Amino acid sequence: MDLERRNEELEELYLLEWCFPKAEKLKRDNRLLSQWKHYIQCDGSPDPSISQEINTFISLWKEETNETLEAVIAKSKLVLNLIGKLKLILLETPPYDLQEKNIMQYQGSILELQELLHLKFNIATELLLRQASTLADVDSGNMEKVIRDENVTVYVWANLKKNPRYKSVTFSETQVGFEIPRILATSAIALRLLHTRYDHVTPLGPVPTASQEPTSTVTRLVKDEVKSIEAAVSEDLQEEGKEQDNESNSVHDEETKAEEQGNTEEQKNSVREEPKATQCELEMKSLSETISAAQLLLLENAQEKPRFFEDNEVDLCQFTTLGGVYHLDILELPPQCKPVKGWMIVEILKEGLQKYIYPPETTEDFEAENAFPPIEVMLEVHENVIFFEDPMVARWDAEGKRWKTDGISNVSYKSEDRLITFSLETFGPVTLIQDAHVNMPYQSWELRPLDMNKVLLTVTTVFTEIQIQIKENFCMLASIKLNNKKYSSILEEKWMTPVSFILALKEAGLNIFPTRHSHFYVATNYKLPLVEMKAYRQMALLSSAFAFSWSKWNAVCDSTKVVFQVREYLPKEEPIHNPNWTLLMLSGDRAQSLRINENSEAFSEALKEETEFHSTLYHMVKDFASKEAMRYIRYSSCQFTDSVCHMLLSTRLLSYS
Repeated sequence: MDLERRNEELEELYLLEWCFPKAEKLKRDNRLLSQWKHYIQCDGSPDPSISQEINTFISLWKEETNETLEAVIAKSKLVLNLIGKLKLILLETPPYDLQEKNIMQYQGSILELQELLHLKFNIATELLLRQASTLADVDSGNMEKVIRDENVTVYVWANLKKNPRYKSVTFSETQVGFEIPRILATSAIALRLLHTRYDHVTPLGPVPTASQEPTSTVTRLVKDEVKSIEAAVSEDLQEEGKEQDNESNSVHDEETKAEEQGNTEEQKNSVREEPKATQCELEMKSLSETISAAQLLLLENAQEKPRFFEDNEVDLCQFTTLGGVYHLDILELPPQCKPVKGWMIVEILKEGLQKYIYPPETTEDFEAENAFPPIEVMLEVHENVIFFEDPMVARWDAEGKRWKTDGISNVSYKSEDRLITFSLETFGPVTLIQDAHVNMPYQSWELRPLDMNKVLLTVTTVFTEIQIQIKENFCMLASIKLNNKKYSSILEEKWMTPVSFILALKEAGLNIFPTRHSHFYVATNYKLPLVEMKAYRQMALLSSAFAFSWSKWNAVCDSTKVVFQVREYLPKEEPIHNPNWTLLMLSGDRAQSLRINENSEAFSEALKEETEFHSTLYHMVKDFASKEAMRYIRYSSCQFTDSVCHMLLSTRLLSYS
């Protein structure tokens, strides 16, 4: 392959990849537009990105008193929406557009909203427990209350009778309950289970910023390569400019003086327009380079684990919390309200709602050795969360600010009933955890077009098959199969932005998105990040007219090359039972068709007959593509291409298959 043709191909690819900075500019515009839409909506809710508005909201809510649990739950919808918006801003805004002060502001607002929401639940619980005697059950003499919502379920039981034989507490119409020891059955206590579908206990993760980006070798390689391509493009533009100048000079020699005067006016106008065009071009070049470096960061593996984890401590790089948090509390029963001459009199304790310490700090006054046995807890598992293996139970260590698995015993999980039972030594926040990499590595994958600017990505793992539709700048869960059976999920048929979609899948237990630490826990097929990034970008460019699929030979070739199958697949084309795939190998700066196929006995890098080497995947498929296929590629939306690329970068199919 001669140098001149190589430069021509790289220049053409460089111009095609301008769709990525164009898409980023559109995303910036959309972020500004959403702020404007919120401003003109005037619905009374604050813009969480504006510190003055969110601080005013928090201050006003702090002043509100005597809110019932129902009122707090209703208000929590707005609060959770504000927290969600702030988290999305941090996730969707690229590192190069985020300033340190903004990150601190947004994370500070998130923490303040989370703490205030939990405080409001405690105050409302105290308000309910003061009235426990008026709400007592006729049969048992104790109070029981369950309040359900899409985000929160509150279970409260007040021990008014203190009957030593009443040790089994099961909330009506549920399987949720406790087996309490005699000492609690005879104490003036209340049990509260606050099940939040969200996790406001686990500390917020770090947010990457432009100043924190590692200046690795591969990142510098991207910048050097972009600059070299830019130089080649500018050289061609200069040569074309010289040719045009020579032609115009020969014409100008033959023109009259009157025409020269007219041209002078036109030149003055063009001089004024030229700086604007040059400035726009430089801006796009700079943005293109920045985007390439940011995309590369998504593929770079961490050199070491974040820190050393103690025994029984949950490594949140390896495991993930699922189904929210179960806040288990034993509370001291506050003084009850009493009717006196038509009035209700109640003693309000200055210190507010108090926790009952179990087991007590000193047990010298108690004779029996096993006076404070573990409490048996029965919980319902959130129905919209998938556990591929029996979940593990972890408790929150408030002192160490971490999840731990000690102090928990006799764990039993009934998957059909979605019921988990365990014994707990001390009460506090509890969560269920699952290996974050249970669906990695993938067994196979396929990306194929469905329509113009619409594709279907299928990822098959040991436990499941996940199908994702991508169109324009949105993603949707098309279907899930568990053990080859269709599984129904509330996420199906819901279009979301790529970042929101990835977050929703993770929260549902469908994690197929490796992190920079995942290679410590999964056997990967390591590929150079630069090669991997180029492959995903070029696959996204061709995805409107070409299908791509997993190849077993990708695991055989070295880390500087990727191998996958490709074939032309025009939208609305009838599915072929045994399609004819072409095996391609890409090494970043060279693409070729391989002579072998997926059923060959051994791997070989030999070039396929009647084909030649190319510098890009685009020019490789151009040799055998139809005119219709190339038309689909040329007219693909920049937002669609960017969304496909983002999903490929996030799943890392070539390294984790």
